[in-house]
Amino acid sequence: MLNQRLQQKLLQKLSPQQILLMKLLQIPSVAMEQRIKQEIEENPALEEVSESDSSLDDDVQSSTDDESQDDYDESSDNSDDEFDLSDYLEDDDMPTYKMSTGGSSSDDNRKDYSFTTGITFHEFLKDQLGMRNLTEKQQKIAETIIGNLDDSGYLNRDIRAMTDDLAFSQNINVSVEEILDVLYIIQEFDPPGVGARNLKECLLLQLRRKEDQSMPIENATYILEHHFIEFTKKHYEKILKRAKIDENQLKDAIGEILKLNPKPGNSLSETSRTNHYIIPDFVITNNDGGLELTLNSRSIPELRVNRTYMDMMEAYAENKSDKKNKDAFMFIKQKIDSAKWFMDAIKQRQHTLLLTMGAIMDFQEAYFLTGDETKLKPMILKDIAEIVNLDISTISRVANSKYVQTPFGTFLLKSFFSESMQTDQGEEVSTREIKKILEECVNNENKKKPYTDEQLTTMLKEKGYHIARRTVAKYREQLNIPVARLRKELT
Repeated sequence: MLNQRLQQKLLQKLSPQQILLMKLLQIPSVAMEQRIKQEIEENPALEEVSESDSSLDDDVQSSTDDESQDDYDESSDNSDDEFDLSDYLEDDDMPTYKMSTGGSSSDDNRKDYSFTTGITFHEFLKDQLGMRNLTEKQQKIAETIIGNLDDSGYLNRDIRAMTDDLAFSQNINVSVEEILDVLYIIQEFDPPGVGARNLKECLLLQLRRKEDQSMPIENATYILEHHFIEFTKKHYEKILKRAKIDENQLKDAIGEILKLNPKPGNSLSETSRTNHYIIPDFVITNNDGGLELTLNSRSIPELRVNRTYMDMMEAYAENKSDKKNKDAFMFIKQKIDSAKWFMDAIKQRQHTLLLTMGAIMDFQEAYFLTGDETKLKPMILKDIAEIVNLDISTISRVANSKYVQTPFGTFLLKSFFSESMQTDQGEEVSTREIKKILEECVNNENKKKPYTDEQLTTMLKEKGYHIARRTVAKYREQLNIPVARLRKELT
């Protein structure tokens, strides 16, 4: 049965300005410049202030930054008020800085980061094809093989499947033997080990390319050919017994194997990829025992509302009775509003970042003064959210992809957040402190007889940290520490 009725609901809905702010908060400084350029391209009412026009008074600019929070709130509260043209047009006494925003002053030095690119791994291999006397058929087979190599230099495509690929895509009938003949030619290319179908073949290709076939290299070749499984599992006793060599010979052979490159393609592919530099969002300095926090805003250019659009809106406002003029007026008004919202969101972003990082710095003051990870206090998102009176989701956006530069290195902000555990004395300690002690225990162990997870659990309990063996295993995996058997070394 269909019926009509009235219903009242109370809903919370984010405004477009708040949504914009949330998106900008989770963008790190290194990507903020690109986001601003994108906004400038999409909104012609927003423009970047050139160096010749950026003669702003630093004192006046700083006072504007202090009022950014109030300006942002007022802009959202008055969104439904009656439109007043005077709110958009500058008076003769209104300075330019009130219609602009920026993350740096004219005195700041901008750093340019240079990026280098080189020949790609696959192009390097194709260039070497020209040095071989190949038939047209072999050339196409070789190009297919190179195209199927992954970034590490391995051929993961099955040879029989490649015969079908050549038949269907290039109408070339080839046998498995013909593909293998070309593959063996490619395996002679640089870097050594390229074109291997597995790790064992990759290492053997490199050993066979050695000019000095000494006894350690011969033993290494024999171990890989006949005892590869035992080698990967570090069953050294079995190798000594079956290969009939002594411990010193085994040690020298393993030393030769460890010199090899298990991923030969990466030596060239890394140079062709974009270099990723970690640009910190915050900088903490120790000034005679006092911590100072600064926000890295050099990647944020100075912005302002385009004066031409302001003049156009004033002209169209004089004759809004015409439909075309009215449509043009509403379009310009929308673009100017969007530009102001974006500038206000940038100011609010800077304010929120500084507020949140300041609370984290004060909370972990002992660590930032000394750099001792054991002095890190247990800290979760809720702790910082209660200090700065912001939502947990806001703190999460700030901490997720931001870096802070300290006197002891540059760290991801979320790495300072950790849960707590209680010691024998009832003291709450950070799980990161336990991981640090666990890592020290592994570093100081006898590599000939590494500690098992059970032994590590006992050692931590003796230090006052009562945790289960499965928790030790979890922390060990998070620290990328292999099991005891794989940590075993010949000393």
